[in-house]
Amino acid sequence: MFSKDIGIDLGTVNVLIYVKGEGIVLNEPSVIVIDEETKEVIAVGTEANSMLGKTPGKLRAIKPMKDGVIANFDMVESLLEHFLKKVKLGTKITRPRILICCPSNITEVEKNAIKEVAEKTGAKKVFVEEEPKVAAVGAGLDIGKPEGNMVVDIGGGTTDIAVLSLGNIVTSASIKTAGNTFDQNIIDFIKEKYKLLIGEKTAENIKIKIGTVKQGKNKEKLEIKGRDLVGGLPKTITITSDEIEQSLQDSIKKIIAMIKVVLEQTPPELSADIIEKGIIITGGGALLKGLPELFQEELKVPVFKAEEPLSCVAEGTGIMLEKLYYIDKWCLSIFFFYKML
Repeated sequence: MFSKDIGIDLGTVNVLIYVKGEGIVLNEPSVIVIDEETKEVIAVGTEANSMLGKTPGKLRAIKPMKDGVIANFDMVESLLEHFLKKVKLGTKITRPRILICCPSNITEVEKNAIKEVAEKTGAKKVFVEEEPKVAAVGAGLDIGKPEGNMVVDIGGGTTDIAVLSLGNIVTSASIKTAGNTFDQNIIDFIKEKYKLLIGEKTAENIKIKIGTVKQGKNKEKLEIKGRDLVGGLPKTITITSDEIEQSLQDSIKKIIAMIKVVLEQTPPELSADIIEKGIIITGGGALLKGLPELFQEELKVPVFKAEEPLSCVAEGTGIMLEKLYYIDKWCLSIFFFYKML
């Protein structure tokens, strides 16, 4: 039996695994629960995520990825080992090749750490690719042509912005303002305005259900529960989508400012392509209501949300595994040489 090539979107919030020929076979939270006394892994992924904020003293729920990079080396290794066993890939004889994604601005040390973790799980060979490039491929952009393509990938830990041409990144930026930041913005806003303390899962639920970046775009309300900071007792309040827009304003402005910086650094011929083709938004942040419209107003460039923003990176790994010239620069040059003949 031959080994299967796999792509891994090792995200701050979720891990997605793509198997060549099968598609996405796993999509689970990047969470692990351990026993602090014995260091035993108690739960991983979806099961561990259900325990966030609810574990007793000796159990600890850990998110081993922070801002798109490894915060806890051993825990990420345990996380990947568990997920790879779950999808039953490879043996000691038939080890898989792995393509794993990382933010565009991480250091070589951080990139090598990601590669080392994947190798320790039993991979035959590990490729590490930059996330915005993979997201662009997964969103259906043909980055192999001598044309400008721009992608804004708003993930959990980072927002990666890149302009691509001829199969590579021309200019890019990455900021640690993304989905997790939005959650914290919501927590801080509700704490300040209502003196109510809510948890990360509640904040994320608010963002998903009524999150918007344009006032009046969606007149929605949501009832939420938390702990009253004044009386200390459980309390229920109702919040509106316009209030969530207020809480997210500063973070969205930071992302827009960084997109403008990347556009300013883009060669004029590629800028002309972007004006014609527009900007593609991927990642979970792309699901915020009104985001494409707001970006378009601020940037004066057409902006489109990818068809499946949450799975663009995972789908992109699958396409790149099929077309290794995207990964191997030597193969890329040979591809274009023969294409020009």
